[in-house]
Amino acid sequence: MRVAVNGAKGKMGQTVVEFVQNHSSLELAAAIDLGDDLAAEVKNNSADIVVDFTRPEVRMETVKSTLFSGASAVVGTTGFTPEDLDTIKGWIKETGKGCFIAPNFIVGNVLMQQFAKQAARYYEYAEIIEYHHQQKVDFPSGTAVKTAELMSEEREKFNIGTNDQVANIEGSRGGDYKGIKLHAVRMPGFVASQEVILGDSGQYMTIRHDSIERTSYMPGILMASEYIHDKAELVYGLEHIL
Repeated sequence: MRVAVNGAKGKMGQTVVEFVQNHSSLELAAAIDLGDDLAAEVKNNSADIVVDFTRPEVRMETVKSTLFSGASAVVGTTGFTPEDLDTIKGWIKETGKGCFIAPNFIVGNVLMQQFAKQAARYYEYAEIIEYHHQQKVDFPSGTAVKTAELMSEEREKFNIGTNDQVANIEGSRGGDYKGIKLHAVRMPGFVASQEVILGDSGQYMTIRHDSIERTSYMPGILMASEYIHDKAELVYGLEHIL
């Protein structure tokens, strides 16, 4: 399988390039970055798959260029809306190529989300804290948002505490998704970590996952690539193939 890596000069992109070069069933078709013509690189190098780790603001342009250039897309860039996904489904019908989007490609992190979803129905309170390196520009992370979405499928509304809470510093309780409070940490030392704290009368439970190296993403990226390269469908979330 010939793989082109988009965002190849970034930290994640460099890790993907090295992984592809060292994997027996993969061949590096192209290492693409800012200033390169994505469509031309895909066509000229006969790429089967484009693995994309770039920026949210170019997410749709990247997927469209990939599909209409004759390759399937494996996308780790976040920020996709339901409307975006509907548009991508239309492109898939036109091109016959597939697209696999995942807020997180780390298998353990996806399992953590599933555990949190299962536990959500039993706990009235929930908060999510996500930790990333200081160069991650968006917050909260796509993984944190996806976790909150999954948990809300099990419980329509969570309790955020008494209504007479007073904010000494505005925003210190974090963002809110249907009563689930979300907090983002950005500082050196972290790659990607997340903890979900669930509480109820007389108890609380913490579910946590830590990624200490970017190599932790590679098995999930491989699984997604092998799954989607010959399918004309949209998959959103690694959990659908675990």
